[in-house]
Amino acid sequence: MSSHAGDGAGAARAAQWALLAGNFVIGTGVMIVAGTLNEISRAFRVEPAVAGQLITAAAAVMCIGAPLLASAVARWDRRVLLTLSLLWYAAGHLAALAVTGLGELMALRMLTVIAPAVFTPQAAACIGQLVPATERGRAVTFIFLGWSLASVAGLPLGAFIGGRFGWQAAFVAVAAGAVLAAAWVWRTLPPGVRPAPMSRRAWGEVARHRLLPGVIAVTVLQAAGQFVVFSFFAPLLRRHLGADAVQLGLVWAWFGAFGLLGNVLASRLVDRLGTGRVVLATTACMATGLLCWPLGLAGGWLALAAVLLPWGLGCFAANSAQQARLVALAPALAAGSVALNSSAMYAGQAAGTAVGGWLMARGADAWMNWAGVLLLLGALGLSALLDRRAGPHR
Repeated sequence: MSSHAGDGAGAARAAQWALLAGNFVIGTGVMIVAGTLNEISRAFRVEPAVAGQLITAAAAVMCIGAPLLASAVARWDRRVLLTLSLLWYAAGHLAALAVTGLGELMALRMLTVIAPAVFTPQAAACIGQLVPATERGRAVTFIFLGWSLASVAGLPLGAFIGGRFGWQAAFVAVAAGAVLAAAWVWRTLPPGVRPAPMSRRAWGEVARHRLLPGVIAVTVLQAAGQFVVFSFFAPLLRRHLGADAVQLGLVWAWFGAFGLLGNVLASRLVDRLGTGRVVLATTACMATGLLCWPLGLAGGWLALAAVLLPWGLGCFAANSAQQARLVALAPALAAGSVALNSSAMYAGQAAGTAVGGWLMARGADAWMNWAGVLLLLGALGLSALLDRRAGPHR
């Protein structure tokens, strides 16, 4: 019996690594537009604020798509579903090589990001079926390390490739990674994993739950607060610090390194301290970074590095803790709540990018971080309220 248990644990661990790799590619592809925003705006002869609408449009599709697709694919074998979503991602990034205008790229981008709308929430729900209940929090945060790795390695590399060889080359790199990740997922995930489909009654239970809607609202505020500035790192740093492709790559890597560290710390602490406390700590880190953002732009590269440290620590760890929080609050409703949380994250991205683009287009760069801080303070207040309602063990 112990041999079978050991085999099961080994298979679950292997699946976690494969899903982490999938999230790495998904995260890199989602963020690649921000990393190559200067090159895209130059190629299509538009202002960065206009090119940033690619991020808003894609995020809107992912926001709407995550919950709708969660119902549409509920009965699919997750091995097949997750593999096909990665292959769809690869095809979409390769097809971008043929576009001739920003409008075409936006339409194609909106189709391509169907893959993240499927992969990320379904990977989280899938891994919850493969590990014991006591390990779900750590397993969910572990596979979300892929997003942190995307920020520390995938995005900086993509930004460097895009800066040197054009944004199309960065898209090709994402496509290649998606094919490799698809093969890994297919090889590693056991067949026949089908989390219980969400019925209308279950969706109603999510909506009526005394805590889940509030937790999802925290995610909206967190993402919106960050993306007011995050989406426009490249043009802002070029404008204020004269950053070139290499310097931008180093900035992304520095930010991502602390994002990775924050996620590692969150995965180790989330089951011990409780998800609510980890969410509060990570959101406070992000708010601190945004509060100090003007000092980073005014003080040069060393000051910017210091400002990005707390922001990076909280950036990806916050959402990982939010996912684990939802699973812990209602394991039976995880397929729906995690999908809605992914939707909320993308809704926040769309809203934050739209606000940031609106301010940038009007020459109000100095107000961008303050808008972000206000949103993150709202997330902190709401999260603290929910934590008190949930009790000491949540």
